[in-house]
Amino acid sequence: MSSVVGKVLVYQLLITLVMTLGFAVAGSQSKAVSSILGGLSAFVPNLYFAFRISKSNTCEPRKILNTFYLAEFGKLLITAGMFVVIFQMSNLEFMPLFISYVTVLSVFWFALLQR
Repeated sequence: MSSVVGKVLVYQLLITLVMTLGFAVAGSQSKAVSSILGGLSAFVPNLYFAFRISKSNTCEPRKILNTFYLAEFGKLLITAGMFVVIFQMSNLEFMPLFISYVTVLSVFWFALLQR
């Protein structure tokens, strides 16, 4: 895994923890739980994607491209599955969930700005 990808994943995890702590302090336990679930809904699929891509050390472009598409498809399935499970929970607060989800996803954009 490249250092840039590793940094993005670490930043995503840190943002998830900071957002959760913020919602715990300023809100309630249900807001904090919703926040961590939202952050993990972005982080876990990205972690899967990063590991799948890093295992693709073959030099054949077609295999690299196929690995990329399969990893992206798996990432989307994991994200959808996580949201299906999360939406079954009671005492879920949607705003902290989606705020954390979008914030963790935005780490990619900030990583691109630093390059």
